[in-house]
Parts: sequence; C-alpha cells; structure tokens
Amino acid sequence: MKWYKLSIEDTLNKVEAQITGLTKQERQARLKNNGPNKMEEKEQVKLWRKIGKHFTDLLMIVLIVAALLKFATGEAVEGSIIFLVVIVNGFVGYWQERRAEESLDGLKQMMGQEATVLNENQPLKLNSEELVQGDVVILKAGDVIPADLRLIEVHDLTVEESILTGESEAVEKSAGAIEQDALAGDQVNMAFSGTLVQTGSARGVVVETGDSTEIGKINHALQSIQAQTTPLVKKMHQLNKQIFRGILALIVFLLFFTSFRYGMDWSLMFSASIALIVAMIPEGLPAVLTMILSMGVKEMADENAIIKGMPAVETLGSMTVICSDKTGTLTKNEMTVQEVVTEELPLVKEIMNNCQELKTQDDQKIEEIHGNPTELALLNYVAEEKQQLKPVVAKIPFSSSYKYMATMHDENDGQVIFVKGAPEVLLEKAEITTEEKTKWEKNGLELARKGQRVLGFAYKKVSSAELTHESLEGLTFAGLAGIIDPPKESAIRAVVQAQQAGISVKMITGDHKATAQAISEQIGLKHTSKILEGADIDGMSDEELTEVVGQVDVFARTTPDHKLRIVTALQKKEEIVGMTGDGVNDAPALKQADIGIAMGIKGSEVSKQAADMVLADDNFYTIVKAVKEGRRIFDNLQKTINFFLPTALAQGLIVILALLMNRPLPLTPIQILWVNMVTTITLSYALGFEKANRDTMNRPPRDTKMGILSGYSFFRILYVSLLIMIPAYFLSLRFEGAALQQTILLQSIVLGQAVYMINCRELLDPAINRRFFENKFLFISLGILFTLQLGVVFLPLAQQLIGTTALSLTQQLVILGNALLLFFVVEIEKRISKGIFQRKEKTVSRYQND
Repeated sequence: MKWYKLSIEDTLNKVEAQITGLTKQERQARLKNNGPNKMEEKEQVKLWRKIGKHFTDLLMIVLIVAALLKFATGEAVEGSIIFLVVIVNGFVGYWQERRAEESLDGLKQMMGQEATVLNENQPLKLNSEELVQGDVVILKAGDVIPADLRLIEVHDLTVEESILTGESEAVEKSAGAIEQDALAGDQVNMAFSGTLVQTGSARGVVVETGDSTEIGKINHALQSIQAQTTPLVKKMHQLNKQIFRGILALIVFLLFFTSFRYGMDWSLMFSASIALIVAMIPEGLPAVLTMILSMGVKEMADENAIIKGMPAVETLGSMTVICSDKTGTLTKNEMTVQEVVTEELPLVKEIMNNCQELKTQDDQKIEEIHGNPTELALLNYVAEEKQQLKPVVAKIPFSSSYKYMATMHDENDGQVIFVKGAPEVLLEKAEITTEEKTKWEKNGLELARKGQRVLGFAYKKVSSAELTHESLEGLTFAGLAGIIDPPKESAIRAVVQAQQAGISVKMITGDHKATAQAISEQIGLKHTSKILEGADIDGMSDEELTEVVGQVDVFARTTPDHKLRIVTALQKKEEIVGMTGDGVNDAPALKQADIGIAMGIKGSEVSKQAADMVLADDNFYTIVKAVKEGRRIFDNLQKTINFFLPTALAQGLIVILALLMNRPLPLTPIQILWVNMVTTITLSYALGFEKANRDTMNRPPRDTKMGILSGYSFFRILYVSLLIMIPAYFLSLRFEGAALQQTILLQSIVLGQAVYMINCRELLDPAINRRFFENKFLFISLGILFTLQLGVVFLPLAQQLIGTTALSLTQQLVILGNALLLFFVVEIEKRISKGIFQRKEKTVSRYQND
C-alpha cells in the first residue's frame, strides 16, 4: 500500500480511525484479529542437527562403516580408534563453525519499546507490541518510532533514517500527500519503524505493524535467504567424491582380480577393503584445514577483520566483485565543506561561525559538539580561524517550510543579520542584478553537478529592527558552499589495489545520482558514466538486470530490495560477491552475498549479525588486506592437500601391491592412522604459516569452476605416491620379520612425507629459497616429527602400541637416501613443468595479441 500518496483524511478513512485515536476496546479487538506489533521469529535449528551435519560428510560415513565392520569382526581396538577419529573430526567442525542466528534479535531491538498514543484524545503510554493499525502516535525528539506511521501533524520534525537508507543526514518531514512514486528515502510524510526522531515533534497514524513495516520486510528477507555455500566447502565436497570413487574403483578391482587369481578369501578381502579405506581416506585433512583456517582467522583479526565463520576466510580470496555501500564505508560519514565560492571569504566564514545553533561558547572543542551534520561541517571548516562568537540578539531557527536560518548580532552602532539557507531562496531576497543572479545560479549548478549539497550565505546591516521574515528583504548575497561526505583516502587506495587484483568494485547507495557519480569518480570506479537508479531497477526483470549489472558500477537511490536483487543478479553471472554495509538496510544483501562485510564501529548490530566478516576499524582498505590473506590461505590449503594426498594414495597402493603379490597386508590400520592423523598433521602445520607470494595481489581471482586439484596436481600426486611406495615397499621386503618390515615401511613413508612437505612449499618454484628460512614453524614441525618417530621406533611402550621395532643406523641411512631421491626428483620435475607452462603462456599471449 502506497500510504504516502493518500491525503490525511483518506489515510484515516482507510485505517478506520479518528484523529483523536482509538478506544481501548477498538485496540483490543484489532490486536486480537491482526496480532501484536512484532516480527515473526524463524524456528531455530535443533542442536542435534547442527552437530549431526558434521558427521554426514561422505568420507566420514565411509569411515563410520569401516569402524562398524571392525567391531563386527571382533577387532574392537582398531574399530574404536577409527570411530574416535570420526568423533574428533565431527566435533572440531561443529565447535569451529558454530554461529548464533542473532539477526532477528538485533532487528527486534531496533523497534521502540514504548509508545505514546492518543486514547480518545488523551495520551496513553503502552508497550510497542500493543500498537495496532489506526493508533495515533505522539512523537518527540529522542523517540524510536515504534511502527510505520503516516504523519498527520508535523512541527519541525527531522528523522534520522540511516538504518534504512544508509544516509547519515536527518530527513526533514512534512504531512502533505506525495503524488509521484517515491522510494522509502523520499517518502517525507512517512515515519518508519526503528528510525530515530532527531528534532521536533509530530503525530502520525499507524498504517503498518510487525512484518508489514519496512523493517519487518527486511526481517522477512533475512529469514528467507539461505546461507551461501562457500567455494571451499563446494570444492571439498567435490574432492571427497573423487576420493570415494577412487576407493570404490580400487576395491572392485581387487575383488575381481584376487578372486580370479587366488580364489575368494572373504576374510582377507574384508580386511584388505577396510585397510584400503583407512589408508586412502586422509582422516587428518579436515583437522589440518580447520587449523589453517583458524590461523587465518587469527591473522585477520590482528588486521581488524573479524571473521565469524572459518570458510569465509577462503571465500575472501576467491571474491570477484565487491559491492559497497557509500556512506560510512567508502566515505567518511562526515559532511565536509568541499568548495566555497565567494569574494568575501572572511565574511562568509563569520556567517558560518555565528549563524548556527550547535556552538554556544568560544572554548567548546569541535570534537565535543554533536548535532546537525551540516552545521558541524561549517564549524569544522572555520575551526582553525578561532573566531569569537558574536552574542545573539535574535534568531529565526531553520525550517523546511522557508528553508533558511537567520541570526541577529550587535555590531558597532547597529546590528548585522547573518543568513544561511537554500541559495534560490536567499537570491530572491537579495538586492542583486539579473546578471549577478545568473552568475551565482551557474556557480551553484556546477557545485550540484559535483554531487555537493549547496548552501547560500547572505547578510544585512541594520540600524535597529526586530528580526522577522519581512526584515530579511534586501540581503547582500555573500557566497556559496558545497558540502559533501568525502571519500576516505584509504578507500581510494583500496579500490586501486582491488582492481589490480582483478576485483570489480561497485557502489550501491541510497543517495542521489549526482552525489553517487561524484564520489564514484573520486574513488576511481571504472564504469561511472552510466548510473542505475532504484526506479530503473524496478522497471527491469531479474533477467534484464542480470544482463546489465556487469557493465554498471554505480547504483543510486536504492532500497534494501534493490541491493538484494543486484547481489543476486551478480551471483547469477557466477560472480563471487562481497557486500559491504553498515545499516539495517544492508542486512539482507549482506546475508545473500558470498561474503557479507559489516562495519564494526558505525555499523548496526543487525548488519554485524547478518555479515560473515566485521571490519573493526570501518576501513575499506582492510578488505583488500583480508583478500590478500584469503588468497594466501587458499594457496596454503592447496599446498596442504597436494601434500596430504600422495601419502594417502601411496598407502593405498601398498595395500593393493601386497594383495596383487599375494602377500600379507604391509601395514596395520593403527600404523596407517598414525601416519594419517599424527605425522601428516604435524608436518601440515608448517605449510599453514607460509607467507603470500609476491604476485598474490597481481593475479586475477581463480576460476571457481576449477576443482581444488588441477590436472597437474593429479599428475604430481600420482608420481609422488609411486616414488614413496615402490622404494619403501621393496626395501621392506629385503628384511625378515613382520615388525621389522612394517617399521621400515612406516619410517620410509614418514621420512618421504617430511622431504615432500618441503617440496610443497612452492608449487613450481624451488623449495629451498630465501623465504625457506623465514618460516620458523617449518623447523618446529620437523623437530616434533623427528622426536615422535624416535619414540615410535625406539620406545618399548610405543613399539608395543604401534607394532614397531628398533632400526639400525644402516637401515636409517638407506631410508634417508630414498627420501632424498624423492626430493630431488620432484625439484627437477617442478623446474621442467614451470618451463613448459611459461612457454604455453607466451604462445597464448602471442596468439591473443595477433
């Protein structure tokens, strides 16, 4: 319903109410029929569901089945160990990713707690939840508006609506009907639930309550939006499926091959299948990925970026578009005098200093003064002048009805009147030639085209008179000032770096088109000639918006619904979208975005709760630093996965090779789990601390369609697993005794892991470089691993638990030789592969240039 288009009389008739308010009986009846003035609460997810989802991962299910099969065959110890691994992984995932669904609570707090209504023309205080359509609400300065009201009586009312529009300047309200279509920010005869009365008083009739209010619509959008699955989670699910298919294919192959060659031995096949499952599933990988993401969360917190969900760390690194609110995010959220056009600058500054209501004493510090943003901007501009205040003899306060403010001061033998206000009004009252008037109007238009709000300044010297509206005729026009909320310098720098990193930056604001265009040009956005306004978006279908959204970087006069549609349209184009904001109006888009980014200082609680990341310093540049950290973390995750999988595959291939040669299983499930859960995690820890490469922010975001493993990664995993498996297995066969063979094989795999971890520091560059010595955790990890393996090989208790025996110095040196061979082969392969890739890139580049 477009209440703003109705007259006061039509509005009262529509809601079946009187200007004197409802009776108690009428309110009770409406409350019973329509329900209370509160928003619907979404049913919370049960705790068991939150925990249970971490045990339904495909590979976790396979491990649970393997554990149950071990129990069924009476091998309770090994079954218990496997089951313990599953429980640890599940609960680590739950505790690390737990997030409270607090968005609704934050929105509820935005609504007023109490309201004053007319009850048969008598004021009555009641709980805001008891408000119904038709109630007449009395408003005064400082009130939080408790429902959506159609204003019916206004006295110099200004309302701060930044939670809905994102704009910091209070809106001057009136009671007249509006004929043309208007967005929420332009509906000056409406007062919206959750906004704050800054000055004046008013009365308004309740037209919408609860979920029907503007803030209620935001709540509905928040409740209906499904949380986005992060690229990392999608890739890990894809990787799990690939590992599962590989395990299944190898088990089927073993069943057929060994049955035909050696006959069906169900007991052996059963044990072999479980060993293969335990060997090839990288049980420690979830714990390691969680650990690396946790370290990333801490690193980002140190840089003032608070991450609420760990997968969001990686999402930052894959972001392709940042959609940013303007006010308080790209700009300072502080109105500032940008330009002054005058030939009498000292006099204009004197008018600024005295024709105002905020500063009352000369010794008041500017940072301690609060109130009207426009007057604050003027006082800041003249603060360095340290002018003395002139005593005020008389004053005409500002009103939207006549659009100016005037003050009278004693001066010499008479008085002087200072006036500030709308330039067109002051020019009409000024004694000025047509030529001069045209010149001032042209100057004002130039400032307005730059997105600045234009103020005029005038004065009049009088001998003795009362200060009235009539006494302002015959003013001397002194000058113009252009005021704007300027961009942050850090935001300008951040936009440049984001664009260098291949990330498009788009500005979505509730402000006017001219202001939005001016700011977008100053911060360096690319496509600023074409601007879409909210009305333009309303006229487009979702498909049409999807077509044009990539070619537009500036969106003006937008509502929460527009922001949501823009983010959704970009996602349809397969963009990874980051959305920044600080108001309640930004919350739905923040939740819909792949990565929602809220302002920590000036941001509302609702925006913080809906976001995935909160900027503790409200600095847009922090996003760029977070993107770099996100890319570093993903690089390290890839290094970790590339390191993990060859060991898992090598252990699986050893099981297969043993069965093909009709020999006993070479490693027990406990020994396999020791490698997968202890030694591998110890080594992986070091890779999480690798620093970002030099080209991290000079390359485009990675293609999200690509899996976490490339074709080259599969090649690397395959040949490295063979380099680990073949020398280790055949070396173990040279010795007698199961314990000795298993110990040699175990030690060979672990030492192979250690050197290959060093290889994985760099994907294609040499592993031993200058940055090798900067990662102290690499040496700590190697030291811990060395200590653990000494214990496993030589401590009697460990030998008994793991099933190992002591090794001689000669045996250890042979194992070390195999490991060094692996290291040098991988380093040579990396150098060859890098040359091949570089030649391909040059060929493609030459082809594109031609």
